[in-house]
Amino acid sequence: MTSIVFPGQGSQTVGMVRDFYDNFKTAKLIFEEIEDYTKIDLKGIIFNNFNDNLNLTQFTQISIFTASYTIFKVYCSEKNLVNTDINVMLGHSLGEYTALACCDRISLKDCSLILKKRGELMNNAVTPNVTGMAALIGKTSDVIQDIIDKYNLNLEIANDNSNIQIVISGNINELKKSEEIFINNGIKKFVILNVSAAFHSKYMLEAQKELSNDIENLIFKDNKIKIISNYDANLHSDNKIIKKNLQNQMANRVNWTQSIKKLEEIGEKTIIEIGPNKILSGLIKRISNNFDIISISNISDVK
Repeated sequence: MTSIVFPGQGSQTVGMVRDFYDNFKTAKLIFEEIEDYTKIDLKGIIFNNFNDNLNLTQFTQISIFTASYTIFKVYCSEKNLVNTDINVMLGHSLGEYTALACCDRISLKDCSLILKKRGELMNNAVTPNVTGMAALIGKTSDVIQDIIDKYNLNLEIANDNSNIQIVISGNINELKKSEEIFINNGIKKFVILNVSAAFHSKYMLEAQKELSNDIENLIFKDNKIKIISNYDANLHSDNKIIKKNLQNQMANRVNWTQSIKKLEEIGEKTIIEIGPNKILSGLIKRISNNFDIISISNISDVK
């Protein structure tokens, strides 16, 4: 059986999926449909980075979703891949929404509109550049948490990406002041990320609460493809639990390392990454060597 993974924010590139759009009618129709739902000029943003909007959170998320969903639909069509061939789907942060749409638990319209709202809420949650995120290379999340606790740092682990890559969130000044502490405690590299706010932290609680109301109103359909949620890194088929975990996702840690270990635990062998830039494949290889990983981000990958 096969598992499918979808990327989150940070995987975007100008011109992504242009080759799909130019060569497949399915891709054109998907763009038209999502643009119709959201009233966003996705072609202008994705293909030409109109007004530098691709890197603004309120447009980044819907753009990556559009790209990943397009690739998935074309790939399924070209390879005759059907739902019964897929055992599990999961995604990194916004990628979890892509997974839910691609396995038809939520409709394309609902997913497009909720991601438009999510991007706007996260973009406007706090004053720009007051909070931020930093990537730490070299230690596990347990070690990072021990350092945070030992030095009483007002910081949170946002993304547990792999055994050696952790992303933390917090006040930007706190982040900058913490660099020396982390380096002195064995962190090999500390990089402030180019993001507008501290995602997956307490700074997103109000935005999460507002989005939660919208998620509650979404219609979730039953599907045999199981979902691994970011929130608890567990395998789920029950839509009530999947929905509840999604409602808790924005202000809490993305448990990616544990999610991949869960795939390993249940005996999954093949992972297909669908989406721009092949970022997740690198993370997965740092977590486990027990998977055959296929990355699909352009037409040549499909062929």
